[in-house]
Parts: sequence; C-alpha cells; structure tokens
Amino acid sequence: MSLRSSSPARLSRTAKILVGAYTVNGVLHIVKPEMFEPLMPDWVPAHREVNIAVGVVELATAAGLSLPATRRAAGLLSTAVVAGVFPGNVQMAIGAMAGDNRAYQAAALARLPLQWPMLTASWRAFRAR
Repeated sequence: MSLRSSSPARLSRTAKILVGAYTVNGVLHIVKPEMFEPLMPDWVPAHREVNIAVGVVELATAAGLSLPATRRAAGLLSTAVVAGVFPGNVQMAIGAMAGDNRAYQAAALARLPLQWPMLTASWRAFRAR
C-alpha cells in the first residue's frame, strides 16, 4: 500500500482510493448533510454547518492528494480529517447498536476498523517525498 510510484505525478492505487473516498464523501456532506447529522456527537455545535465544512475539507483533501505539489500537505490534512471524523463513526456505531437493524449495525461496526488503513495511508502520503 505504498503511495510512492515511479513518477511523482502518478497516483498510487491507495492514493486513488483516498481521493475517491474523499470526493464521494465530500459531495455527500455538502449535498446531503442531513445524512450525517445524526452521526455527530451532541457536543459538536452547528451540525449542518460543520457537516458542510467537513465536505469542503474532504474535497480540498481529494484535490490536494491529486496534485504532486500539494500531496504531502494534503496527506497531513487527510490524517487530521480521518482522526477528526472518528468520533462521528463511534457515535454511529453506538446509535446503530441501540436499534435492531442488523445490516446497519454491521456497517456501522465495520467502519471503525477501516479508519486505521485510511489513517495509515494518509500518514504515508504525508511522509512520502
């Protein structure tokens, strides 16, 4: 899962996955922020505005990872984004367990361990030269 390639202008497979994930999630956060509002911990203020801001940051991260000149800075931003949304993913899992929708519970729980590879890939993008 290396973010390095023979050409600094080329994106590795891992970086392409991150770019795709940030692009899709960024658009969804902006177009459908209400999807994400129930996932946010109560202590986070202005759920709608924060979700839209997260979408903008995710799109900026995707763009930054796509460009060799900004890939390192975007890797650091990506690391912060993954760490920053983790409480929402935990809240999602807690909320899912309170319900009886098994598929939703499985999806919510599956998201948690997926954060580690995203965090690792983001950090690798930052560390790559």
